[in-house]
Amino acid sequence: MVDYVIETIDLSKKYSNDFVVNSVNMHVEKGKIYGLLGKNGAGKTTTMCMLLNLTYPSDGEIFLFGKNAKIHSKEIYPKIGSIIETPGFYENLTAYENLKIISKLRGRYNPQNIRSVLEMVGLSDAKSKKFKDFSLGMKQRLGIAASIMHNPELLILDEPINGLDPFGIKEIRTLLKRLAHEFGITILISSHILSEIENIADVIGFMDNGVLIEEISKDDLHKRLNKFVEFEVSDVNLAIDIFKRMELKENDDFSFNKNSISGFIRLYTHLDLRDKFNAIFVKAGIDVKKVNLCEENLEEFFTRFVSNN
Repeated sequence: MVDYVIETIDLSKKYSNDFVVNSVNMHVEKGKIYGLLGKNGAGKTTTMCMLLNLTYPSDGEIFLFGKNAKIHSKEIYPKIGSIIETPGFYENLTAYENLKIISKLRGRYNPQNIRSVLEMVGLSDAKSKKFKDFSLGMKQRLGIAASIMHNPELLILDEPINGLDPFGIKEIRTLLKRLAHEFGITILISSHILSEIENIADVIGFMDNGVLIEEISKDDLHKRLNKFVEFEVSDVNLAIDIFKRMELKENDDFSFNKNSISGFIRLYTHLDLRDKFNAIFVKAGIDVKKVNLCEENLEEFFTRFVSNN
């Protein structure tokens, strides 16, 4: 039997007559990083707010750690850490001073615990640096530190890499993987940055217009990514004519860059005949610069997947 830390049944949120979240059935396994992927406005934040009891559902049920969240809220929510929107801290205080205030407000002040958490998120060397002088990546790591001070079993993070530069994104990615794999914290993370979800998540939930279309493990995802052969040729138009004479159909069998005579043409079918096509191109006077067997990326898959649903 699968041990779900988060399970929702027909979870919905409606404002007036419009569904923001519509009958979402989510399954987040213990110890996994679950990436909730969707465009801005897809319903990701609203779903997370309902999970955290910040917004009441219009319909449906939420089970956290196997228990009904509505009935067992006092037992459940102390086990959860979260970041929804940008975490707020005192600008003129250091990381330690900010966490000290938060821990005292929670009634759980422990100096050693604060030091351990700062070390865990890579901020132990910024003892005297004030929050106002932090980089955006450092601010996000301090937000994560605040969310894990009480040793939660579940971490819910809404767009934690939004606005970060590549170095900051890498820092957060490394930190979250460590929290999940070394400390056993289950993580639900939302993002509209497809490549980062692909890099960090064990399972990806695809959300669009308030609907959770499907949940796919990373292993299954890679099995479903379209494979194609990409030819870099000197004359795309002539290559297209050759494909059409062979009764290949545009979009179904091949695609191309439309704004250039020379460039790339992709073949989605008959992949095992790529050497034959290469020879035909050369015979027709087309200079073939590269022939690569490729796989679509997550962004391409997501666009195709959403348009087909």
